[in-house]
Amino acid sequence: MANIYRCWIPTLGIHTVADGNCQKLFRENHILYLAGTSYSTSMSLLIHVLACCFGLGSWVAVNGLWVELPLIVNVLPEGWELPSYLTVIIQLANLGPLLVTLLHKLRPSRIRESAVIYSVLSIGVLACVLLAFFWDKTTVLLGASRSTVFFILTFFLALVDCTSSVTFLPFMMQLPANYITTYFIGEGLSGFIPGVIALGQGVGIAKCVNATSSFGNFTEDYITQTHYLSPNFSTMVFFFLLAVMMCMSLAAFCALNRLPCTTEQSTEKLVPDTDTVDSACSGLDNPGASAEGENSNPQPNSEESGQPQMAKSQHSVIQLTLIYFMVVWVNGVTNGILPSVQTYSCMSYGNLAYHLSAALSSCANPVACIVAMFFPKRSLVLLGVLCIIGSVFGGYNMAMAVMSPCPLLIGSALGESIIVLSWVFFTGSLTYVKVMVGVILRDKSYSALVWCGAAAQTGSLLGSVAMFPLVNIFHLFQSGDFCSTACPT
Repeated sequence: MANIYRCWIPTLGIHTVADGNCQKLFRENHILYLAGTSYSTSMSLLIHVLACCFGLGSWVAVNGLWVELPLIVNVLPEGWELPSYLTVIIQLANLGPLLVTLLHKLRPSRIRESAVIYSVLSIGVLACVLLAFFWDKTTVLLGASRSTVFFILTFFLALVDCTSSVTFLPFMMQLPANYITTYFIGEGLSGFIPGVIALGQGVGIAKCVNATSSFGNFTEDYITQTHYLSPNFSTMVFFFLLAVMMCMSLAAFCALNRLPCTTEQSTEKLVPDTDTVDSACSGLDNPGASAEGENSNPQPNSEESGQPQMAKSQHSVIQLTLIYFMVVWVNGVTNGILPSVQTYSCMSYGNLAYHLSAALSSCANPVACIVAMFFPKRSLVLLGVLCIIGSVFGGYNMAMAVMSPCPLLIGSALGESIIVLSWVFFTGSLTYVKVMVGVILRDKSYSALVWCGAAAQTGSLLGSVAMFPLVNIFHLFQSGDFCSTACPT
């Protein structure tokens, strides 16, 4: 009769084996344990990639539109007035998240979050594809040529991106906290990647050429005209690239939604239900809330955990008034006022200056969010100083728009460099303020964060609505031609 032995295996516990085969059983089980660890690591990496691709689709469409405007404004009939139309259209698209929020409150059992995400991402893919073919098609409306198709498709793209703010993140809250951080990285890339693609596209390069103008049998003197050099690839290709990125986001969501036991692939603690994670680093009118680095360790509710709750930061009424004023002001100037006149601010220096301003300021947004994540500073004095510095850069940008088509240092490389850097520092400094103010209010209370979002949307709406008549009705800003406009020296 074979001898019976009892041995302890780390992954199996105490087992009874015959003939003293503990060592063999340990070796075999250890191999299985390593294989299981390898599988789990591979699955975790896959989910990180999927979460990043899913976050990429949050604001990539609207950000892509803004960085492509330097090429579009030279074709569509609205010309330099086009950005002011876009700011209003994007604000109207906030009807999407408002409707979803109301349905969640009034009929929570009648709305499926996954179905909404499938719908908005599918709409985004379709709108990008249609833009690739029909972005330059115009119709006659009220006796003038209008970019009706472009405006309608832009509304649907903005509807997708605005609705993502209230649907994507709640879905990601089902996953462990480290995947939410990866989602925010993808959300930041939604502004960075279109900017890099636009830089590679090389749009906006122009040259002045001599031409003749003739009337009947008479030939006039030579005149100077602006000829825009062809980009490395067309606007159609750019919109197809946006469609590809939206498809990647849709495919990533399908995989995350269907992956069996997704949340069991990691043993890390899930994000508690007593806190929420919000983002400030997405698109044109996504209200600032918090940096992802601040959300990885939310504190449990003291009543549920039985532990004394950490003391929250206390602010006086005057300090809270200042904070909310900064929220309204920063979002008003970054999402409504200055974007409406960016063409007037930059185009007088040439399409290249406008192109670099749009692309690099788009890249400055996620960079500022990363800086806020690693170097969070909650001092109201510092944030107030940064708000003033950003406003000074914004004031310079507005002054150049008012002086259009003859701004300071026109025709010089110094003037072009200053306007590009001014837009980059304007976007970067105020984005940092948006993120950190959101973090402060998030840590204060949930209701304070809700009011932060309301204040941000209020500022964005007031800024865009106030600028629209000034640009399109009263025509306070004048367009010009880079080559033919005569400016006093």
